[in-house]
Amino acid sequence: MRYVSSIAALTVLAASVPAVMVAAPAVAAAPAVRPFDQAAFDAAQKSGKPIIVWVHAPWCPVCREQAKTIARVTADPAYRDMQVFRIDYDTQKPLWQKFGATMQSTVIAFHGKRETARIAHETDDGKVAAVIRSAIA
Repeated sequence: MRYVSSIAALTVLAASVPAVMVAAPAVAAAPAVRPFDQAAFDAAQKSGKPIIVWVHAPWCPVCREQAKTIARVTADPAYRDMQVFRIDYDTQKPLWQKFGATMQSTVIAFHGKRETARIAHETDDGKVAAVIRSAIA
């Protein structure tokens, strides 16, 4: 019985405390990194969007570091229209060769049809971020 009265007392106490709603700050979501799709890439180029083409290998430690930079930089609202396409180094050799890449961990930036920068096998956050930023300039 004592237990029931304690619950009743807590219920009454809770009802007398005003509810405070705290809104979480809006956090922009980074554009999704998606497998390369030629039609989507062509559409993004035609519409003048900023684009990243990333030659990636799941076993590559440099690629893992680049993933962190890509996610951090593209989370900024300025990158909401950016398209990020991943090319699998192990299974899509003709495709990454078409882009002139020679190794995994290559990041290529485009603004529409114009290539703005590229970097390969680099983990320096500032250098990779500069390539990504070049696509919106």
